[in-house]
Amino acid sequence: MTTTHDAISLMTRERQEEWETQRLAPFAKLAARSRGRVHPEDEHPYRTAFQRDRDRLIHSTAFRRLEYKTQVFINKAGDHYRTRLTHTIEVAQIARTLARALSLNEDLCEAIALAHDLGHPPFGHAGERVLNSVLKNAGGFEHNAQALRIVDLLERRYAGFAGLNLTMETRAGILKGHGPYKGMGEGLDDLFCIEAQIVDAADEITYCSHDLDDGIDSGLLHSEDVMKVPLWEEAERRVEQAGAALSGKPKRYPLIVHLINWQVTDLAEETLRRLREWDGATPCELVGFSAAMQDKVRSARSFLFEHLYRHPQVMRINSRCTRIVTHLFEHYVQNPKQMPPSFRERVDSWGVERAAADYISGMTDRYAEEDYRQLFGF
Repeated sequence: MTTTHDAISLMTRERQEEWETQRLAPFAKLAARSRGRVHPEDEHPYRTAFQRDRDRLIHSTAFRRLEYKTQVFINKAGDHYRTRLTHTIEVAQIARTLARALSLNEDLCEAIALAHDLGHPPFGHAGERVLNSVLKNAGGFEHNAQALRIVDLLERRYAGFAGLNLTMETRAGILKGHGPYKGMGEGLDDLFCIEAQIVDAADEITYCSHDLDDGIDSGLLHSEDVMKVPLWEEAERRVEQAGAALSGKPKRYPLIVHLINWQVTDLAEETLRRLREWDGATPCELVGFSAAMQDKVRSARSFLFEHLYRHPQVMRINSRCTRIVTHLFEHYVQNPKQMPPSFRERVDSWGVERAAADYISGMTDRYAEEDYRQLFGF
């Protein structure tokens, strides 16, 4: 006699791949049809190719460093502000929700989301602007391209090759339309991936909601100014109509939740409409908001740039961060032997400037500050 427990069997990779084939949309990326990896590997018995990518990223050194890298406020500004790590987790959560709603590949979305900010240097976009400027004659610096460089070259996990040896689909998704550095990313240009567009949209939804939350917590944004922005004004009105008659932080939590739910729902419905009209062959921008929501989101982003990202207090801190990254770069270009051996080894292959940028971009905020203090004494 067979009991209910006897009928339970292991969910093998083959069974999961079959589930994807039967359940996912025809335009979704299927793990079983992945273009594979640069270095061929045997498949895992219980994990698909994209699940292995996700797991390799979670266990990477670069992923752990995100805990101490700036989102908007530098790490030491407070314990409750978003960091690159918490931002990344939030992006992955929203991306998976969207993928599930649209019958896309959740595992691929999660892998791309976990990797999308690995290339950010210390101090966020302030650090990125410095490295892009000092490398203008050596190919520039862009955090998506740097993330690909990290997973392809800089992570050291395997004896037979550098990098994490991720699938072509995850690597293409990391670039999100940005070109790789010279000598990298061959074979990725023609890989069209709707899951990558999902992650890009999830990223926008995340910072449009959570940077607002942190900005109000910091005191740099004031509720009376924020609520003049159409997206947030309408969200507040909807929350109040739902009966959330609260004030202060308890009122803001349902507001942030509603903002995310509202944007996710709009984006899922608009994307579905576009997918139904798509010819299934021509690469194009398929993931996006409705026109009405896009106008609201664009207005909210403009407000954040003007009142938060360019707030005098943030700009003052960014000026110091700019000085730190500039001086560190100049120092290591002039003194490459003071870099760790793994970066010194790259000078002959990639040039001293790119090697120095690789080293500095991997630093956390606090490591860069401490290194600066030890080198320059202030």
